[in-house]
Amino acid sequence: AAARLAAEQEVENLSGLSPNPEKDIFVVRENRTTCLMAEFAAKFIVPYDVWASNYVDLITEQADIPLSRGAEMKGKCGTNESELEISWLERAYTLKLFFLKEGHNTSRGQEAFWRLSRIQFAYDTSERTYFKDAVSPGKHTASSHRLSALVTPAGKSYECQAQQTISLISSDHQKSVQLLLSEVRIQPFDITADFVFSEEHKCPVDQREQLEETLPLILGLILGLVIVITLCVYHIHHKLTANQVQIPRDRSQYKHMG
Repeated sequence: AAARLAAEQEVENLSGLSPNPEKDIFVVRENRTTCLMAEFAAKFIVPYDVWASNYVDLITEQADIPLSRGAEMKGKCGTNESELEISWLERAYTLKLFFLKEGHNTSRGQEAFWRLSRIQFAYDTSERTYFKDAVSPGKHTASSHRLSALVTPAGKSYECQAQQTISLISSDHQKSVQLLLSEVRIQPFDITADFVFSEEHKCPVDQREQLEETLPLILGLILGLVIVITLCVYHIHHKLTANQVQIPRDRSQYKHMG
């Protein structure tokens, strides 16, 4: 049964289709139907220890680790739980994303949402591409703590162009690892069309930026409308008063009337 399930599941790294070399695209399909899609640019900022010049003290350096194109991946789709696992540089780095769909009580009744519930990032400081002269090199895991991110109504995809930072706590002396996500579009549940995201749910930052972009246009249109209405009222008033008989204010001019 496990072999049959593995044969029915397909995973595809479509990062080469993205015009942005820093953006990756991953798709999980089961029974020839897309069940999870994820697009994003990701980078990890990982602190690690090196010897100071006196070889007595330790100082902290910082490794900037991007998610490489051509990464290996696998996924798991479920009714209420889904997973995406991405590995690169011969599995020196592995990112695992865990998604959860659940219901919430609201003023409108029970509503379903999905969220990113957990993140795990495994890394090896003995890997020399990004870690230089690390003290006591070895494998570590950085994990999220009580994470509730990318909260999205069920049946929709999450979209956020702005950069988001998620903090992870490392097994390496409780160091804080930063995950930087940008240009995100993710949907781990309820995809109705193959290789096509459902309607997007924009993150608050994107919504605010969109409002800031459209607000000057809206205010300009309102101001222009007010000016047009004012000119029309003035024109009508002027036309009406011009057609009225002008009564002389000086009584001495009454004798010339009639």
